[in-house]
Amino acid sequence: MTRRPHRAQLPEERPESTAPLPPPELTEAECRRCGTYIAGLDGRYACGVCGWVNDHSEGHRRLPRADEDPDRPPKGRRRPKQLPWPPLEAPPQTVPQTPPQTPAEPTAGPPYPC
Repeated sequence: MTRRPHRAQLPEERPESTAPLPPPELTEAECRRCGTYIAGLDGRYACGVCGWVNDHSEGHRRLPRADEDPDRPPKGRRRPKQLPWPPLEAPPQTVPQTPPQTPAEPTAGPPYPC
């Protein structure tokens, strides 16, 4: 694949339509590092075998802006509160101690029946 030159759209050039984006196209290629056959969306790939990832600019169409993302949370919604890290330790639990047992005395005789 060859890299297509592109330039960022200026705010006055951006279309103001709120039409939904077309669904992504499933594309397939060979990993450039290990040769594994991989699939991606709109020409953007990531190999699960060796970890190779192609650059986002190599895709077949532009990525959606944040306001075009259907999964974006509504305005005014706050991020969830982060839990403290490292996690607080639980108090140690007390386990009842049993006295050690002494082994039974071996009986005289052969260890295995004859």
